[in-house]
Amino acid sequence: MRVLLVEDDPRMADALRAALSARGVLVDHVATLALAEDAVAAGGHDAVLLDRRMPDGDGLDFLRTLRARRAAVPVIVLTAQGELEDRIAGLDGGADDYLAKPFAVEELLARLRSVLRRPGGLAADVVQIGRLAFDHGHRTATVGGTDIDLPRRELLVLEALLRRKGRTVPRAVLEDAVYGFDDEIQSNALDTHVSRLRRRLAEAEAGLEIHGIRGIGYLLKAGA
Repeated sequence: MRVLLVEDDPRMADALRAALSARGVLVDHVATLALAEDAVAAGGHDAVLLDRRMPDGDGLDFLRTLRARRAAVPVIVLTAQGELEDRIAGLDGGADDYLAKPFAVEELLARLRSVLRRPGGLAADVVQIGRLAFDHGHRTATVGGTDIDLPRRELLVLEALLRRKGRTVPRAVLEDAVYGFDDEIQSNALDTHVSRLRRRLAEAEAGLEIHGIRGIGYLLKAGA
């Protein structure tokens, strides 16, 4: 899962990004609505977490503009403005959900899973390939009912490959899925993550193979 966090408070942004990242969510952070508009236009995010009180305007005005342009990305408003009339205004303005600060990260994750299960959201079904079962909603990988403990980057690589199983996934697509805006990407970092993921899948006897397609990317398929 990759989300866009629109938040101008650096301490709140850092804390939320750290908490979500620790749970396997890739977070891109922007501190203005203008930057948020560019990020949404570029695409690639499964959801937007939107603060209301931004330095260049009200997040709800930005949200109404998105909906007027028929941008379908799910949006959860995160704000200190949590009165009944505020929540009604947010939902009527196009928010998929509205969460008042302070909130528990686990509740935010549950609400993310909820909005992404809706039509047009991220598929939350369990995908089976080889002996591996991957639950997109809870972001867990199991073999024969036993969890595979994967570090965040390797989990993101696996998820990106599974979403395009049977097709070659270009390196650029994988890098976009695995790294955030602020990450410095070393030239061989992706290859290292793929190599470690191969080893972990082999150790778990997942029945999967990851093939490197020279000059293009990687292909995930069930083993022979």
